[in-house]
Amino acid sequence: MKGMLNSEKVDCQKVSGALIPYLDGRATVNEQTLVESHVAVCAACRTRLQEFSRLFGVLDELPPMQPSPSFDARVRQRISDEPRSSWFGWLLPAPRLAFSLAVLLGLFTWMGKFQATPVDNTGTTATTQSEQDFRAIRDLGVLENYDVLQGFDALSELPVPPPKPATDDQDNGDGGGQL
Repeated sequence: MKGMLNSEKVDCQKVSGALIPYLDGRATVNEQTLVESHVAVCAACRTRLQEFSRLFGVLDELPPMQPSPSFDARVRQRISDEPRSSWFGWLLPAPRLAFSLAVLLGLFTWMGKFQATPVDNTGTTATTQSEQDFRAIRDLGVLENYDVLQGFDALSELPVPPPKPATDDQDNGDGGGQL
């Protein structure tokens, strides 16, 4: 019995969705068959169909409403009275959008002042050698000479003359003369 009640509810839901197309004459053959077979056994759906049918009858008796002859002219006049935007008006954003963009730009500028300092697992700030080099270079004031200063190997490239053998004259320290 419980299964019958659930199947009736499903049928009632299907029929309720098909009632208006059925009354309008837009229902398919399957929908017409479903509505007619269900209404024959379900009193609630039959009552609903009769109420819709009476409502459609009352609506059909009403005379169709026609707009006044000046309706079209009034609408056209109101449209023409609307202020027109200038040729570049589409470029100007809405005030809320402009304000939001200005706030975001200010926020990004303000956040750009802060430098993020990396922190290692121990909780101390971790700086790599390249970061330290960059900080030292930033303080120099003459960045164009950075490459020269970083790789300054000019003295190591000079040839080193071999040592001269020591002579007796140089060892005495008396200028090489005898007394």
